[in-house]
Amino acid sequence: MPEFIEITSKDNPLIKFVSNLQSSSKYRIKEGLFVLEGLRICDDAYQNNIKFDKLIVTKDAYNKHKNIIDNFVSISKNCYFLREDLFKKISDTNSPQGIIAVANKPQKNNNILNNGRFIALENIADPSNLGAIARTAEALGIDGIIVSSDCSDPYSPKCLRSSMGTLLRLPIYITDNIMEYIRNNKLRAFACVVEKDATDISTVKFSDGDVILIGNEANGLSEEAKLNSFDCLTISMKGKAESLNAAAAAAIAMWEMVR
Repeated sequence: MPEFIEITSKDNPLIKFVSNLQSSSKYRIKEGLFVLEGLRICDDAYQNNIKFDKLIVTKDAYNKHKNIIDNFVSISKNCYFLREDLFKKISDTNSPQGIIAVANKPQKNNNILNNGRFIALENIADPSNLGAIARTAEALGIDGIIVSSDCSDPYSPKCLRSSMGTLLRLPIYITDNIMEYIRNNKLRAFACVVEKDATDISTVKFSDGDVILIGNEANGLSEEAKLNSFDCLTISMKGKAESLNAAAAAAIAMWEMVR
C-alpha cells in the first residue's frame, strides 16, 4: 500500500488542484477525475470497484475510521495527510468529515441494452434534481439514466451527494444528442409534457426498451424531443398547480413505467 505524504503548506499544488475539481465541470472533464467527499460515498465507490487517484484525509479522520480508510488506501495511487485547516479549503461541505478521494471518471459508456427501461434527462440544470432522479430510479429498478451533455454534471459534488451514491452504481449514458442516441439504440421514447391534450401516463402500457424523457426545469423538453418521441405523455393533476418539479414528475413517471 502507498505511504501517506503529509502536506502542511497552504501553497501546495494539491490544494488548488482539488479545489478546481470541486468547483469546475470543465476541469473535471479535462482531467478525467472527480471528487468524492465523506466516508459513506467513498465506501460506495470502493464497493463498486472505482479506483482512487488520490486519497486525502486528516489524521483525526484516519484514527477514527482506520479500518475502512485502509480499504481506500489499498485502491489509491497516492495518499496524503492534510491538516484540518487546510482540509477545509478543499472541502465542499459545511462540516467536513476529513475524507476526500479523487477518483477516475468511468469511461463513457455507449453500450445500452434495449431490454431494459430507462429515464432520459434533457438539459436538467439543477444538480439536486439530477441526483434525486437518480436515487428514485435506482429505488424503482430503472435500468439506467441517459443524460444529455448539457445537463448538470452527474459527477459534481452536489449531484453525487443528492444521489446518495446512486450515480456510482446505476449505469449512466452521456450523449450530445439524446434523440439520436435513443433512435440508434432502438429504444422507444415517451416525452413527459404538461400539455393537457397529451396522453394520460396512467393509461400507457410500457414495455422493455422504453424511455421516459424529462426536460429542463424552466423550459421543459425541446421541440425535437417531443416531435421525435413515440408519444407525449402528461401526468393528470388536480387543483391549481400547472406543473410539477422535474424530480417529482420523473418519480411519478418512473413509477408508472415499472408498476
